[in-house]
Amino acid sequence: MSESIALSRPDGSPVFLDTEGGHHPENGTLLGFWIYLLSDLMIFGSLFATFGVFSGSYAAGPSGRDLFLPNLHLIAINTGILLVSSITYGFAMLAMMKRNSRGTIGWLLVTGLLGLAFLTIEVYEFHHLIHVGAGPQRSAFLSAFFTLVGTHGLHVLFGVIWLVVLCVQVRKWGLNRTTTRRIACLSMFWHFLDVVWIGVFTFVYLMGVQ
Repeated sequence: MSESIALSRPDGSPVFLDTEGGHHPENGTLLGFWIYLLSDLMIFGSLFATFGVFSGSYAAGPSGRDLFLPNLHLIAINTGILLVSSITYGFAMLAMMKRNSRGTIGWLLVTGLLGLAFLTIEVYEFHHLIHVGAGPQRSAFLSAFFTLVGTHGLHVLFGVIWLVVLCVQVRKWGLNRTTTRRIACLSMFWHFLDVVWIGVFTFVYLMGVQ
């Protein structure tokens, strides 16, 4: 099991040394992760802006209403799945605060399964659109759509992989300073993806069928 040793710099600020050999200033990792999320937010902001510019560029092809309205209920279900996954991650955080390793792993796995369900529906949607001739090369509107939604999907995939890695680490090392810090970082990442998806569902799908 990894342990942390508290050290001090000459100015009195704390430094933590764990058995993995890394030095972690108190809250330094969380601050760095917030900075990363802000950079990711700028990326998604650019993708939203691009979609807004090209949302009416159909090139005589299908519009958002033509494509999204028939399957809007499925997208709503997918949105619900991702929102529920935020709740299950919250349960994982509560279990972590109670130092319950088994409960933490269990809720993380449930969250990962919900993430996989979300991705499965998204892949189905992409496959259906391409099958009916509405692939990303069909129009600027569809290129922007696939880029925005696909980028979010890749983030969810990375999050699911991260969840699996965390489950292995918690099982191996327990809930020490290193694993709890990583769980907290992934919590911010996962909730961030939920917020982004709410924007996608509202801006792309709901406004697209008007």
